[in-house]
Amino acid sequence: MTLRERDKKHLWHPLTQHKLHPDHIAITKAKGAVLYDDKGNEYIDGIASWYTCMYGHCNPYITNKVAKQMEQLDHVVFAGFTHEPAIKLSEELIKILPDNQEKIFFSDNGSTSVDVSIKMALQYHFNNGDKRNKVIALEGGFHGDTFGAMSVSGLSVYNGPFEDFFIDVERIPVPDANNFNEVKKQFEKILTDHKVAAFIFEPLVQGAAAMKMHEAAFIDELLAIAKNKGVVTIADEVMTGFGKTGKNFASEYLQNLPDIICLSKSLTAGLVPMAITSCSQQIYNAFLSDELGKGFFHGHTYSANPTACAAALAGVELLQSDEIQTRIERVIKSHRTFEEKIKNHPKVKETRQLGVIFALDLNLEMERYGNLRYQLFNFFMENGVCLRPLGSTIYILAPFVITDEQLHKIYTTIEKALDTF
Repeated sequence: MTLRERDKKHLWHPLTQHKLHPDHIAITKAKGAVLYDDKGNEYIDGIASWYTCMYGHCNPYITNKVAKQMEQLDHVVFAGFTHEPAIKLSEELIKILPDNQEKIFFSDNGSTSVDVSIKMALQYHFNNGDKRNKVIALEGGFHGDTFGAMSVSGLSVYNGPFEDFFIDVERIPVPDANNFNEVKKQFEKILTDHKVAAFIFEPLVQGAAAMKMHEAAFIDELLAIAKNKGVVTIADEVMTGFGKTGKNFASEYLQNLPDIICLSKSLTAGLVPMAITSCSQQIYNAFLSDELGKGFFHGHTYSANPTACAAALAGVELLQSDEIQTRIERVIKSHRTFEEKIKNHPKVKETRQLGVIFALDLNLEMERYGNLRYQLFNFFMENGVCLRPLGSTIYILAPFVITDEQLHKIYTTIEKALDTF
């Protein structure tokens, strides 16, 4: 029995209607920017496996660091204990995070990092004797699939069964040059009419909303207003963090720095799950008390797992290396060249690019998980390229280590798709 046949017996895949899409490609190994399946086919990983393996699959520098750590300390509960990998990671992260970040809290994945941030914000006000229950989020945002993260996500088309259980959220449009005055008024009215605890946003790029991009200046002004009202500001950098926007973190484009930052995905270079919620000293201080109940009683069994910390440390070292920074610049320039070439294609409605993130919208009406979207996905895979269109948006977010030849194949395959569909 093949891997694909065995898969169908017991496995339930994410984001999948198995009645319509029962088959899954079996990947047997990966190296650099390439995936290999059980039939010997190769696929260029054009999305870094959901923006995680940014330094390439099975990067020997990272795997060697993790293997060495596994021989010394595999895991220990992080409540009541500490260890060198977590301490060292906190030290190295604080060096590259925006200047106001001082404290590091560990969890397991992007969704939990967001849940932690929301709980921090709500309890911050509660501990200060100012109970607030409203959160402001951007329309079209996506922050994860756990309940807190779902609550603040604007992509709710699949959340119908759960919406009665969400926290209290008010959504505003993503601000731009055309709507900013109206959005600003709406934002200020919500702050006046409600006891707002937090404002959460994806800085510069809304990933799951088809890589929609917005300017830092407009978010910056909203952040200034929020901070003036004592509202905790939360930047969800689960997707944008660690070099993808051309800076270490998208928040570095902002003048008004967020109070809390959510990190995961490429935090551990795609090797193992882990997440971090960082915060300012001011947020942390609200939890320091002789009252036990004012502490932050949130925990995960695998918090600060030493092997995950070792992977993250190796990733941070690589991110700051001249080699990776040179590769990032090369990908950015390559995307710009491709954008100039493709943006006037009759099948292309719009293009956009920031850092190593490139996206184009097709002049086609497509459902997010509709049949045409699956046809496109299959077309790319048949041509040796792994791209997962978000509705009518085709995007590239490949590993930093991708070669010029591999990038060229992604571009030419996209051009081929435009001429086919």
